[in-house]
Amino acid sequence: MAEPATAVTSCLAPIDKTGLDGLIAKGKENPQAIKTLTCKTVAEGRFRHANYIRDLAPYIVDEPPALLGDDTAPNPSEASLAALGSCVAVGLHANAVARGITIQKLELSLEGDLNITAVWGTGDVSEKPVGFTDVRIKVDMEADCPQSEIDALIEHVTQWSPVFNTFSRPVNMIAESV
Repeated sequence: MAEPATAVTSCLAPIDKTGLDGLIAKGKENPQAIKTLTCKTVAEGRFRHANYIRDLAPYIVDEPPALLGDDTAPNPSEASLAALGSCVAVGLHANAVARGITIQKLELSLEGDLNITAVWGTGDVSEKPVGFTDVRIKVDMEADCPQSEIDALIEHVTQWSPVFNTFSRPVNMIAESV
């Protein structure tokens, strides 16, 4: 019997299984491949910024009024939690499809502890961690497999998620004027 062209889920649009298999094969062909992603960030006023990625509409990032922004969009830290949650969710969905697991529900709740007293380096700049110190992800997933399989899937996905790894290990960073 041939594998179905898509994996059926009751809450998610189906993923093209053939396309997923092609991505898997491509990743195995050249495991050292690196893809460079780009984003151009343009200040629009106050703390609102338009981020241009590929040919998409601008992705807006702003600050809430408590941080002197206009509250028109997520702030940078919230946007990073959204990126993390989305990356883990994509990984869970793709790995479920690759394993023949049908998902009925997939929701992630993220929260992160962030000390902002340094106020971007203008406030209390005493020695302390800057950025998130703790991030918690709760996965609410219902699927046609035992909970132990879901737990193993979550562990596997967090091991291989690009954004999860970016959060959990040091990254070489360079910031310079042009």
